[in-house]
Amino acid sequence: MLSKTAEYALRAIVFLGGQANRPASADILSKRTKTPRRYMHRVLQDLVTAGLVESRSGPGGGYQLALPPKEITILDVINAVAPIERINACPLGLKSHTELCPLHRELDKAYAATEAAFQKVTIKKLMDSTSQIVPLCEIGN
Repeated sequence: MLSKTAEYALRAIVFLGGQANRPASADILSKRTKTPRRYMHRVLQDLVTAGLVESRSGPGGGYQLALPPKEITILDVINAVAPIERINACPLGLKSHTELCPLHRELDKAYAATEAAFQKVTIKKLMDSTSQIVPLCEIGN
């Protein structure tokens, strides 16, 4: 359901959330999140434009979160790079459909529920999970 761009952006944000204000280069982000380097640059540009990430150039520079992880939701990240497309009018352009048909109304309800669920989950909540599986990390034996 999520685009690759949204998935890559979420990986980057989660990684940066665990960096405690230590900037990370695009190369490090690409490697740690298993994201193609060129794609990561594009994603980071979108996240900077949205105000979720800031970049610093020069030695010791890189990318870091612009906001605390408790203030960034999954939906914020998705909306920054590839918003969920809601259905506001008949996708077929049928003039007689002055409101959504039952099919598209139900699909849009599902999209609205997805948005609401993503709005409730902050990056901090993901990082504070008690799960033994840590995002982006292999579990050692």
